[in-house]
Amino acid sequence: MQNALALAQWLEQHEQVEFVNYPGLESSAYHDLAKKYLTRGFGGVFSFKVKGSSEAADQFVNSLKLVSHLANVGDSKTLIIHPAATTHQQLSEQEQASAGVEVGVLRVSAGIEHIDDIKADFEQAFANIAEPVLS
Repeated sequence: MQNALALAQWLEQHEQVEFVNYPGLESSAYHDLAKKYLTRGFGGVFSFKVKGSSEAADQFVNSLKLVSHLANVGDSKTLIIHPAATTHQQLSEQEQASAGVEVGVLRVSAGIEHIDDIKADFEQAFANIAEPVLS
């Protein structure tokens, strides 16, 4: 859970990230409720959106070396998935939207690797996005 918070905070400041959804972030609309009800921590799973196209998100995921591209959560290893392109790809755009699935949003299950190693892997993956859209 410490890695999830640290990674979410780091991603929230990253120029190639549009937004991060994690109740442990003070910027989250659910932060106060999370502090009240999640007394043992905010959990190890969160999502974030890579700036750019669906292809940019896929390129990011495919560039990761330490982090595994898998659909499950709660592993001791850091995992990532692009639900719009994998677990929900059979749905129409409207069905995805009604299910809260957005193109470019990646779901992360933070593992127990050293946080600096996870960040380094994410950083090299951001560098491999062919056409990053920066603000």
